[in-house]
Amino acid sequence: MKTARIKTPRRVPVKKSSNSNLKDPVGVYCRVRPLSPPDQECCIEVINETTVQLHPPDGTRVNRNGEYKETQYSFKQVFGTQVTQKDLFEVVAKPLVEDLIHGRNGILFTYGVTGSGKTHTMTGSPGDGGLLPRSLDMLFNSIGPFQAKRFVFRPDDRNGMDVQNEVDALLERQRREAQPVVLPKTPTSRQKMDPEFADMINVLDHCKVEEVDEDSVYSVFVSYIEIYNNYIYDLLEEVPYDPIKPKWNVGNTPVRNADFVPPQSKILREDQNHNMYIAGCTEVEVKSTEEAFEVFWKGQKKRRIANTQLNRESSRSHSVFIVKLAQAPLDADGDNVMQEREQITTSQLSLVDLAGSERTNRTKAEGNRLREAGNINQSLMTLRTCLEVLRENQLYGTMKMVPYRDSKLTHLFKNYFDGEGKVRMIVCVNPKADDHEESLQVMRFAEMTQEVEVARPVDKPICGLTPGRRFRNVAFKEELSRRLEERGGPVCLDSDENSVTEMLIQSFPPLPSCEPLDANDEETLPRLIEVLEQRMRVRRMLAEEFRKNVASFKASLQDIDGTSAAKENYAQSKLNEKEKVITSIKSECERLEKRNKTLEYKIDILEKTTSIYEEEKRSLHQELENRNQKLQRQLSDKRRLESRLQGMMTDASMKWEKECERRVAATQLEMQNKLWVKDEKLKQLKAIVTEPKNDKPERPTRQKDREPKATPRSISPSPVPGDVYKTRGGGQSVQFTEIETLTQESPTGSNRKRRSSPSAKAQQEETTESEWTDVETRCSVAVEMRAGSNLGPGYQHHAMPKRRKP
Repeated sequence: MKTARIKTPRRVPVKKSSNSNLKDPVGVYCRVRPLSPPDQECCIEVINETTVQLHPPDGTRVNRNGEYKETQYSFKQVFGTQVTQKDLFEVVAKPLVEDLIHGRNGILFTYGVTGSGKTHTMTGSPGDGGLLPRSLDMLFNSIGPFQAKRFVFRPDDRNGMDVQNEVDALLERQRREAQPVVLPKTPTSRQKMDPEFADMINVLDHCKVEEVDEDSVYSVFVSYIEIYNNYIYDLLEEVPYDPIKPKWNVGNTPVRNADFVPPQSKILREDQNHNMYIAGCTEVEVKSTEEAFEVFWKGQKKRRIANTQLNRESSRSHSVFIVKLAQAPLDADGDNVMQEREQITTSQLSLVDLAGSERTNRTKAEGNRLREAGNINQSLMTLRTCLEVLRENQLYGTMKMVPYRDSKLTHLFKNYFDGEGKVRMIVCVNPKADDHEESLQVMRFAEMTQEVEVARPVDKPICGLTPGRRFRNVAFKEELSRRLEERGGPVCLDSDENSVTEMLIQSFPPLPSCEPLDANDEETLPRLIEVLEQRMRVRRMLAEEFRKNVASFKASLQDIDGTSAAKENYAQSKLNEKEKVITSIKSECERLEKRNKTLEYKIDILEKTTSIYEEEKRSLHQELENRNQKLQRQLSDKRRLESRLQGMMTDASMKWEKECERRVAATQLEMQNKLWVKDEKLKQLKAIVTEPKNDKPERPTRQKDREPKATPRSISPSPVPGDVYKTRGGGQSVQFTEIETLTQESPTGSNRKRRSSPSAKAQQEETTESEWTDVETRCSVAVEMRAGSNLGPGYQHHAMPKRRKP
C-alpha cells in the first residue's frame, strides 16, 4: 500500500501594505521529546530542520480510500530528540536576552500537552539547566561590572522605577537591615546555595552580550506569579499566620504551607503608558544568577501541581517568571547616576510555562482536578481565539475586537501582541501514539500562530552625553593617584604650622657650602651664618603671616559656623515642619492604601458575586427560554389539534347531514312507491270492476292450447328523472324516485300435455272457465303484486335503493 503524504494547506494571504517590514511574525519552534520507554509506538517524525510529520497510530490511520493519512507541519525550526539545552538556548532565548539588555521587551511561551516536556525545557534538570537559568546567567555575565548598588533603583508600585542617589540608597540599606523582616528577604550570593538546584545554575558557557552600554548602571528585579483557575497569585508573597482566617484546605484547594493562609488574588491594572501590570506584585532586587534562581525556586515550591493519569507532577496553573531590567545613564562626569526619571529605561522578559492541555477522559480527572482542567483548557482556548482574530485582522483588514479580557492570561500579555516586544513560542510534543489527537490540535494551533505578526517596538532615544565617560573618569582617578604617590603621597590639608613652614623652606634656594677651605678661612662660616639667620627671619615672618591668616581664617570660619548654625536651625525647623507634613501625608496614604485594599477586596467579592448572579441569570434566562419554547410548542400543538378537531367536526356534520338527507329521501321514495302501488291497485281494480261482462269466452281449441302464447306485458309508466346529489369526491349521483312495474298474466295450462283421463280433462276445463270468469282471480292475476311483496318487477330496484358508502 502506498503512503500518501498530505501537506497541510495554507490559506493564501492577502497582499499587505508597505509598512509590513515594521512587523515580525511570531517565532514558533518545535521540540520533540524522546520516547519513554523507547520501544513504544511513535507518531511524530522529524523530516528536516523546519518540518515534522504526524501519522495516526496503527489501527486508526486508514483513510477512506485505504491509504495512510500523514500530515506535515512547518515551523521556524524543529529540534529533535537529541538537541541539547544549550543549542535550544542559543537559537530561541539568547536573542531575547540581548533585546532585554538593549531596552526591549520579550516573552517566551512553552506550550504543549501534559507530559510533553514544557517545564523541563524552561527549568531544566540537575546538571543541565534550562532556558531560565541560562538566561539569568547570560544577563548577569553581561551587566555584572555595571550594576548599581542596592536600592539605587526602587519600584514605584505603578509599573515604573524611581532612582535615588548613593546616600539615600545607603540610608535605605541601613533602614532595611535595622527593621524586622516583613518583606521577603533579599538573598545574597554569600549564602550557601540549596543543593536541590545548585547543579541547574552551574552553567559553564559564560555566555554574554558583547555590546553593552558601559555608561549606564543596571539593576535586576524578578517576580514570580501563577494563574490558577483564572486568578492571579503571587508566589513570592509571604503572608503571616492568621488564626482567625480559615486554612487553605477549607476552600477545597491544595495545602501550600500549614503556617500560611492563602494569599489574595492580584488585580490587573493599566499604567500611564497603557501597559498591563499586576498591582501589588512582589519584586525582589537580585545581584547574581544564584540569587535570582533562589527566588525562583522559592516560588516554584509554592506552585500548584498534582498527580494525574498522564503526568506524576502535572502543572495545574500557568506560571510567569518576570525579569525586569532597570537602567539609567551616568552623568557627564561619569561618576553618579542621573536623577531624571525620564532617563530611566525599563525592559522585561517574561518566561511563561503554560499548563498542559488535556482531555478529562484520559486524565480521569474528578472534583478539583476536573475544574482545574476546565479552566486550563478555557484559558488556552481564549489564547487561541485571540491569535485567530489577530491573524484575521492582519490578513483581511478586518477590525474585529480581540477578546483579551476573556482570560487573565491573554489580558496580562496583550501589550506584547500589540507591539511591545518579541513573541516566541516553543511547542513541546510527545511522539507517543497515545497523544496523537492532542498533538494534532497543538500542531494546528502552532502553525496558525506563525501567521500572526507583531509590530516592532520603537527604540527609545539616548541621553545625548559623550560616550565613554565612565572609563575616562576611572582613568582620571588612577592618574591622580599615581601622581600623588610620585610626590610623596597625597596632600594633607589638616597639617600643623610646622609642616607648612617646612614646605615653604624647602622651596628656598639651596644652602651654600659649609666646609672651610683651610684653617684660616673666615668667610665660609659667616656666610653660612648670615644665610641661616636670613632664612630664620623669613621663617619668622612667614610663621607670623601664617598665624595671622590662621586667626583671620578661624574668625571667618566662626562667622560662617554661626551663619550656618542659624541657617541650619532655620532649615531644621522647616524640615521638622516638612516631616510633620510628610508624616501626615504618609498616614493619609496608609489610610488610603488600607481603604484601597478594602475596596479592592470588596470589588473582588462583588465581581465574584456578580459572576455568580450572571451565571444564575443566564441559567434562569435559558430555563425561561426553554419553557417559552415548550409553551409555544404546546400552543402550536393545541392550535393544530383544534384545527384538526374542527375539520373532523365539519366532516362529521357534513357526513351526518348527507346521511340524514339520504335517509329522508329514501323514506320519501319508499312512501311514494307505496302510494304508487296503492294507486296502481286501485286503477286496476277500478278497471276490472268497471269492465263490462262479455259472453262466455270461447274455449280455445286443443291446437291453440298446444301453441305457446306470448305473454302480454303491461306497459310501465315512463320513468321520471331522479334526484341528483353531490358526492364527497366532487362527483354526482342520481337517486331515482319512480318505480317501473311489469304486469304479466299467468300462462294457461293448455300448452302442457295432458295425459289425464277424460273426466279429469272435463274437470280441468270447468275449472279454467271458472277462473277466467271469477273477478277476484282476474284481479289477483292482473295485479300480481302486493304492497311490501317482491313480486313486482323492478320493485326491488326502485323501492329499495342500494345504500351508498359514506
